[in-house]
Amino acid sequence: MVDAHQTFVIVGGGLAGAKAAETLRSEGFTGRVILICDERDHPYERPPLSKGFLLGTEERDSVFVHDPAWYAQAHIELHLGQPAVRLDPAARTVRLGDGTLIAYDKLLLATGAEPRRLDVPGTGLAGVHHLRRLAHAERLRGVLASLGRESTACAGTKEGRGGAGRSGRLVIAGAGWIGLEVAAAARAYGADVTIVEPSPTPLHGVLGPELGALFTDLHRDHGVRFHFGARLTEIVGQDGMVCAVRTDDGEEHPAHDVLAAIGAAPRTALAEQAGLDLVDRTGATGGGIAVDSALRTSDPYIYAAGDVAAAPLTLGGDAPRPGTRLRVEHWANALSGGPAAARAMLGQDVGHDHLPYFFSDQYDLGMEYSGYAPPGSYARVVHRGDVAQRKFLAFWLAADGRLLAGMNVNVRDVNETVQALIRSGRPLDPATLADPEVPLAALLP
Repeated sequence: MVDAHQTFVIVGGGLAGAKAAETLRSEGFTGRVILICDERDHPYERPPLSKGFLLGTEERDSVFVHDPAWYAQAHIELHLGQPAVRLDPAARTVRLGDGTLIAYDKLLLATGAEPRRLDVPGTGLAGVHHLRRLAHAERLRGVLASLGRESTACAGTKEGRGGAGRSGRLVIAGAGWIGLEVAAAARAYGADVTIVEPSPTPLHGVLGPELGALFTDLHRDHGVRFHFGARLTEIVGQDGMVCAVRTDDGEEHPAHDVLAAIGAAPRTALAEQAGLDLVDRTGATGGGIAVDSALRTSDPYIYAAGDVAAAPLTLGGDAPRPGTRLRVEHWANALSGGPAAARAMLGQDVGHDHLPYFFSDQYDLGMEYSGYAPPGSYARVVHRGDVAQRKFLAFWLAADGRLLAGMNVNVRDVNETVQALIRSGRPLDPATLADPEVPLAALLP
């Protein structure tokens, strides 16, 4: 039971935190709601930062979860630009960077993730970028526009590093979703792009080699160069500016700017300091704060949601695998997890059984992916449609025929059916699954 005398605190000003605050009010909670954001901007959504906003097709105001005036209207107390620096579960208090001490009855950690940093010489040079926050995207948008215009080479470097009449050169470390989406945006501006990736294909750890090759071909068709099987070992500079990068196989690539897109790490410092149970971040499921199906942490008064939460993994009709938790860094997880945590904080019976889901837009390709099928977990990939024309569905099947994951590429209005097939846990006949004459809905139980 909750009442007007209680205080619920949310640490984290992203989508999960903002939607949790909204849900508390929409569910009738009349107590204090305090939202702590370490950024000075109001809570915003992150997908546009590597998509529409970065491309210049969406305005800055479009990224915010709510109009700034909404928070006052909903009686949400905002602490913008103030990080939470200490959490005391015994006293149920949070200390902010300016020394303010806030008491809570229940607390939600929605602290998100932070970009992994390159650990190589030269990262302090001007022209080395990350993309996680709105300020990063604003800066990078200007950089890409500049690279798309004529650029000159760094003096004293090898031939072919640019020159009058050539586009500026961007090297991206990492061929994950952020790296590929930024590459697509950079090419739209006219920049020259090289991607350095240690795996044999883009998105290898998510899609495997079969579908990773699709994205290799897509980007090569648009002029992107890939350097697979290599890692950056040095960023070379001159007069404080980036001129090139070197890789562990002895190659050197000209560059005016470098983007580190090598993944993200959950922001668990508060939880770790408070003694909450964590998931090993070196494992395949990505670390994070361990939560149950109601998004409760090991402390009964503290919850976690969004990128930082590692929830029980349920897939293909299975019960949650003992001890197996998955941290999902995508928009849909924050969108559903924030409200689910808020309802759990209110004492409602909550089971957050959300399939991993993400989407991407690159050039003329739009896709959605649902499920979880890292390399080694599936027996085969089945296609339905025209792969050559990049208009098809792909299905990752377990050895017993259960659907683990599905992806639709330039095919609309099928994702809900794909998710239902995954949840059903029933074995599927590969030939029937590949037959476009058989409606997907007909395969449901």
